[in-house]
Amino acid sequence: MSSSLLEGPGNRGWKRFLFTLVLGLCLGGLLTKLVDFSLPDGAPRDFLLTSVNVSVGPLSVDLVAVAIVLGPLTLTLNFLTIVGVAIVAMVVRSWI
Repeated sequence: MSSSLLEGPGNRGWKRFLFTLVLGLCLGGLLTKLVDFSLPDGAPRDFLLTSVNVSVGPLSVDLVAVAIVLGPLTLTLNFLTIVGVAIVAMVVRSWI
């Protein structure tokens, strides 16, 4: 029997968590862009678009034959990204 990412209500592993988180962050980013284009300047817009940036990096690994540099990796969180993750989590929980 093949293993699927979205298989059964008992599957609450890290793949499902990662799927929910990535899809929620994408939805939150889309909501942020929509609010950025549609709301006029004011307190609601400032509240919804105020964000916290978390950055890690750059990480460099220098092996003799290969050198790899990753980063910097930046995560930007605001109220709408949290709303996006919550919406996707509720949908995933109820449908899957």
